Order: sequence, then C-alpha cells, then structure tokens
Amino acid sequence: MPSSPAPSTPLKPAAPASTPSAPLADPRTSSLSARFLQRFPSARSDYVRPKRFKVTIASDAMDEAALFLRDELGFDHILAVSGTDYMAKKEIEVVYFVASLKEGQTDLVAALAERTPRDSPVVPSLVEFWLGAEYHERETFEMLGVKFDGHPDLRGILLPEDWHDIPPLRKDYVSPGR
Repeated sequence: MPSSPAPSTPLKPAAPASTPSAPLADPRTSSLSARFLQRFPSARSDYVRPKRFKVTIASDAMDEAALFLRDELGFDHILAVSGTDYMAKKEIEVVYFVASLKEGQTDLVAALAERTPRDSPVVPSLVEFWLGAEYHERETFEMLGVKFDGHPDLRGILLPEDWHDIPPLRKDYVSPGR
C-alpha cells in the first residue's frame, strides 16, 4: 500500500495544557457567605464563587437560615429546589437556590443545602419563606422521595398518577426498558 504524502505545511504544535484558574474573588459573595457563617457557626461553606455561594446547614436550623437569607441578606425569591441522592453515604441532599431583587444583588445566587437520611428523608418545607418553593418541593418529593414537613399540598406533580415504583431520581432506580 502506498504511503500518504507528507503534509505541505507543518502541523501546529499542541496547545499547552491549561490549568484551571481559581475564579476571581467577589467581595459581595464573600461578604454574604461570611455573614451567614457568622450567624450560623455550625454551617459549612461549600463554595464561594463570583455571583454564587453555597452553605450547608442542619435541618433543624433551616427555618431560621431561610429567614436570615430572606430578611437580612435580601435573597427574596426562589429559583429552584434540587436534590442529589448520595447512595453510598446513605443521604439525600436538598438544595434551595435563592436569588435577590435587591439593588446590587440581582445577579447573585445563594444555595442553601441540607442533608437528610436516605431511608427516611424528611426536611422542613420552606414554602412559608419563599412561596414559589411549593412546586419545586413537590417535584423533589416526587422524583427523590423527600418529604417536606409542613408543605401545604405535598402530592405528585410530574409522574403518571399510577406510578408505583421508587422515585426515579434515586440511584437505585432501574428503568424497566433497560
């Protein structure tokens, strides 16, 4: 078999591998996260990034933390409620993503997280603090099986009415078609 001709122009050398640089500090999120941790010393800071910070707190302090985020730090509306099944740790994490309409903070998002045992996942509902959390909590209830204590209407919202399997976002869920 004949060999292919040599390229007429030399190949470009590979670009040097770039190392991820740390995000630039954002004094707003650093300050807000520090204020939160000062008020709740048992909380854990998961990250502080430009325009974003995440804190994890015990379930029994969620109401107080939500009130502080809303009334003291200005995070006045809910963006989403999310959950992650940490099967190996036997925990489910629930995260509230909240934002602000306050001048100078409209581009910021705070993530307020809590962990609950996977075998009996119950956390307090935060609908009292962010009314828009109602549908997000219903979705998390249905998809991960997390019960939101105090929720005004905790029932399914997305799955078929005849769904009788485990919640589909649990790691041990097996789709019947696979």
